[in-house]
Amino acid sequence: MAASATAPPEPSNLRRIVAASLIGTTIEWYDFFLYGSAAALVFNKLFFPESDPLVGTLLSFLTYAVGFAARPLGALVFGHYGDRLGRKKLLVLSLLLMGGATFAIGLLPTHATIGSAAPVLLTVLRLIQGFALGGEWGGAVLLVSEHGDARRRGFWASWPQTGAPAGQLLATGVLSALTALLSESAFTSWGWRIPFLLSGVLVIVGLWIRLSVDESPVFKAALAQAEQRKATTDQVEKMPLVAVLRHHWRDVLIAMGARMAENISYYVITAFILVYATTSTGLSKQTALNAVLIASAVHFAVIPLWGALSDRIGRRPVYLIGAVGVGAWMFPFFALIDSKSFGGLLLAVTVGLVLHGAMYAPQAAFFSEMFATRMRYSGASIGAQFSSVAAGAPAPLIATALLADYGSSTPISLYVIAAALLTVVALACARETRDRDLASVEAGGQGADAAQGARESSAADAPASA
Repeated sequence: MAASATAPPEPSNLRRIVAASLIGTTIEWYDFFLYGSAAALVFNKLFFPESDPLVGTLLSFLTYAVGFAARPLGALVFGHYGDRLGRKKLLVLSLLLMGGATFAIGLLPTHATIGSAAPVLLTVLRLIQGFALGGEWGGAVLLVSEHGDARRRGFWASWPQTGAPAGQLLATGVLSALTALLSESAFTSWGWRIPFLLSGVLVIVGLWIRLSVDESPVFKAALAQAEQRKATTDQVEKMPLVAVLRHHWRDVLIAMGARMAENISYYVITAFILVYATTSTGLSKQTALNAVLIASAVHFAVIPLWGALSDRIGRRPVYLIGAVGVGAWMFPFFALIDSKSFGGLLLAVTVGLVLHGAMYAPQAAFFSEMFATRMRYSGASIGAQFSSVAAGAPAPLIATALLADYGSSTPISLYVIAAALLTVVALACARETRDRDLASVEAGGQGADAAQGARESSAADAPASA
C-alpha cells in the first residue's frame, strides 16, 4: 500500500493537482496581500483619519497584524478536519471564506460614513481572512506533496509556494494600474475598492479548478488503514493536535524557528518598504509599487528553481542559503533604497526576494516530510502558522515603530538579522528530510520519532515512549 501511495502519478494528473493548488494559493495570497498594500497606502486615511499620518499607518498595520493572530486558529481547525476528512474539502472551504471576506471589504463603509464601526468591521473581516489563510497553506502544499514522488517533491511542492509572489504580483499590479490611471482623490474615494471586489471573480475560477482534482492518494491509503485498524482492533485514533504536540513537538519548534527569517524578511521587503520608500526617501507610491511588482515576478520565477535545487542537495542547505543571505543583505538593502533611485530600490527588493525564495521554496516539502500522514495537515499548519504571530504579524508594525523612534533603518536591519540567526539555529537542530517517503513515515520507515508518532496517534492505548 505504501508503494502504491507514493508511486509517481501521471504527468497530466500531477500538473492538474499543481494548477489547482497554485490557483487557490494565488487567490488567497492576492486577498491577503491586497489588504497589506491597502493598509500602507489608504487605510490609514479611510479608517483612522483622526490620527497623525504615521500613527494612522501604525493603526492600519495593527489591523493587518490581526489577520496573523487568526492564522493559528485556522491552522488548528483546518488541520484537525483536514487530517480527518481530507485535504480537498477543507481547501474549498478556505477559498470561500477568504474570497467572501475580501469581497466584503470592498463594500465596507469608511470612517467618514459610519464612524468607529468602520475599523471594527474591517478588523472582523481581517480576522476571517487570517483564519482562512491559516488553513489554506497546509492543505495546498500537502495536496501536491502527497501526489508526487520523493525524487522531485521539492520542485513540485514549491509551485504552490509561488502562489505568494503570484498573489503579490496580482495585488500590486492591480493597485499600481489604478494609482497610475486614477487621480489621488479618485483612488482614495472609490478606486481602492476595485481590487477587493475583483476577488469574487477570482474565487469562482479557483473553485471550478479546485473541485476538479482528486484527494491525496497517500491520505486515502492512511485513512483506509485507520478504518481497518478500528474495525479489527477497536483502536481509536487520537486527535491530530494531541498526537502532534506529544510526538512531534520538536519538529513543530524547528518549523516555527525556520519560519522566523522567512516570514519577517518577506513582510519587511514587500509591505514595510511601501512606507519606508514613500516617507523616508520621498519616492512616490507608484515607484515603490512598480519595484515590488517587478521583483515579485522574479521571485515567482526563482522559487521552482530553488525547489529543484533542494531535490539535489537537500532542503536544509538551500534554506540556509536563504537565511544567511537575507541577514547579510539587510544593510545593503536599505543603503540602496536610500539612494532614492528606482534602480537602487528595484535591486534591493529583487535580491531580497530571490534570497527569500531560497527559504520559501523548500519549505513546503521540508515541513510535509516532518510529519506522519494522519497528523501532517495539523503538524505542518501549526508549525507554519503559529510562528506567523511572532514573525510576519508584527514585522511591518515593529519596522514602522523602529523607524518612528530612531529615524534610521539600522535597527530594522538588526531586527531582520536577529530573525535570520534564529532560523539558522533551528536548521542546525533539524534533520535532512529530502529522501523521506511520505508513506513510509506513517509506516515507521524513516526514523524512530516519526514512526512512534504515527503508531501512537493510531491507537489510544499504544504505549508511550521517550
